[in-house]
Amino acid sequence: MRSVDNQPTMRCSDADREPVIDQLKQAYAEGRLDHEEFDFRIHLVMTSKTYGDLAIVTKDLVPVRPGPQRGPDGEDRMLGALAHASGYFTSIVGPLLFLLLSGKRSDYVRRHAAEALNFQLTLLLIVAVTFGFGAVLYAVTWIVAGIAAIAALAGKSFRYPWILRLIK
Repeated sequence: MRSVDNQPTMRCSDADREPVIDQLKQAYAEGRLDHEEFDFRIHLVMTSKTYGDLAIVTKDLVPVRPGPQRGPDGEDRMLGALAHASGYFTSIVGPLLFLLLSGKRSDYVRRHAAEALNFQLTLLLIVAVTFGFGAVLYAVTWIVAGIAAIAALAGKSFRYPWILRLIK
């Protein structure tokens, strides 16, 4: 697209409209436009004749540039791994403590602690519903929780498969 500021009276083409439509789609996806306003602005873009017309449609939609994303530091990764590993010995108590105490400090630790807590709650529910026979699953949980702890140490996200996500 040509510079809109330098030549506002110059006629625009369909190729010039596409980036503006993409910007509107992004703003709609981010919730900065409601459905009716999105439709109205798309109509304005499609009927625009000049670059000046296109500029008016997105004038109040300055693209939001995300700041530099800070990855989890070593302490966050260690606390996330400990949240998963604490379920080995304490069932729901360890992950719950990590969620309540360290979750306020770091979103990374909070996500891992919540995932570990949901995993332990699901296991506890299975054991209760099966009158104790589900305790056999605890042998498998050591392996899965170990994988989750390693993922947390590596700074990655981890989601346990097939669990109830009661805590967000």
